[in-house]
Amino acid sequence: MWRLGEQIQPREEERITSLFTELWKCLAVTGVFELSFGEDSIPKFSAKKYPRTWKDLKRLFIFTLLQDSPTPQVSQRRDPHPSRMQMPQGNPLLLSCTLQELLARDTVQVELIPGKKGLFLKHVEYEVSSQRFKSSVYRRYNDFVVFHEMLLQKFPYRMVPALPPKRVLGADREFIEARRRALRRFINLVARHPPFSEDVALRLFLSFSGPDVQNKLKESAQCVGDEFMNCKLAPRAKDFLPADIQTQFAVSRELIRNIYNSFHKLRDRAERIASRAIDNAADLLIFGKELSALGSDTTPLPSWASLNSSTWGSLKQALKGLSVEFALLADKAAQQGKQEENDVVEKLNLFLDLLQSYKDLCERHEKGVLHKHQRALHKYSLMKRQMLSAAVQSREPESVEQLESRIVEQENAIQTMELRSYFSLYCLHQETQLVHAYLPLTSHILGAFVNSQIQGHKEMSKVWNDLQPKLSCLFAGPSSSLLPPGPLQDGRSSH
Repeated sequence: MWRLGEQIQPREEERITSLFTELWKCLAVTGVFELSFGEDSIPKFSAKKYPRTWKDLKRLFIFTLLQDSPTPQVSQRRDPHPSRMQMPQGNPLLLSCTLQELLARDTVQVELIPGKKGLFLKHVEYEVSSQRFKSSVYRRYNDFVVFHEMLLQKFPYRMVPALPPKRVLGADREFIEARRRALRRFINLVARHPPFSEDVALRLFLSFSGPDVQNKLKESAQCVGDEFMNCKLAPRAKDFLPADIQTQFAVSRELIRNIYNSFHKLRDRAERIASRAIDNAADLLIFGKELSALGSDTTPLPSWASLNSSTWGSLKQALKGLSVEFALLADKAAQQGKQEENDVVEKLNLFLDLLQSYKDLCERHEKGVLHKHQRALHKYSLMKRQMLSAAVQSREPESVEQLESRIVEQENAIQTMELRSYFSLYCLHQETQLVHAYLPLTSHILGAFVNSQIQGHKEMSKVWNDLQPKLSCLFAGPSSSLLPPGPLQDGRSSH
């Protein structure tokens, strides 16, 4: 054999070296096999003639194999049909959907049904209507909870939006309305998510009108497995990932964290602006009512004020009529506040819910898949040391066989964890693209805010302008020395 090795050409040396390596590993595996099944499997002539040398040689084979072999890596396995591993036309990692396409997938309305249901424990019901499925069903909050659990079970590597809190003691109307809005945001994000929108669970939730949708959802998820087990591309996810995927993931996570912080502040300011408009409406309405009450006062004037009785009477008549205009001003301000709540604050909350689900996904990736992978590798290294110790020392065949079986199981677990880790990165890359597809929503939000301000100020300006001529009677009269203020006067004397 050594003479044969001297005749090998340099260009064939690498291939022959690989063959010798595989031969050595085969001999080692043979040693493991025979140690596991006892001395009956050893050839009679070798067992009798070289009993101790043969056993030592087998242990040496095992020791060398375990010491030299690296931690199992899925990427080292070779497919007997390399053509199946080639990337198809178009990279499936890349998403091609736009914001308009996402919004066009479906629009789901969640409306509160008046009154509470239940004989003893009262609960709230919602009417959930889907444009895509042309359906309208009734759902409770617990139905949303089960649906949310099914999504996390089937899509652990995707952005699953969080649900609002279930209930607080003495939940008031404001809490119920806020939860309804949050449920509407949740179901719309889910209905527009590419993988979720094609899942049977979504169709059941939006269209099943039977008596027990929760059991129906649970039955649909039985013996199905998660997305990793059902996706044909899952075993090849690594082939589609860029080489610097970890760096890209860290950069994207930091970017989206900064975007979330900025949008959170924008949402808070927008809420305050809308709230001020609604408070302004309430103040204007009270202001008008007080003017009306002042004009309707029938308390008689004292005798010393009789000289000005005609002036006060005309003033009261004018003040009484102004309440209508102030009520109209209050209505316009309230409309502006409600419009900004629906078109600005709600869209900001929708985008924040999406960003928060991305942050939750990143935590699941690090604390879930990566942590399990690291634990599996640590467990494998411990078992490997035990096997080395068992190979060097004389152990019972049964104990060695158990160690071998455990090592094989652990290798399979590590391989599965590695595949899941790459598939998790694959999904994370796609979810990052989905977040960026939603970024143009910023222009929609800004446009809605500017239009609301323009329309609101324009309508209120018209009412104020219509109100101004009606103030002229307040400054009329033979004994009046007052003049209606001009647009530039501030109440100070011109002298």
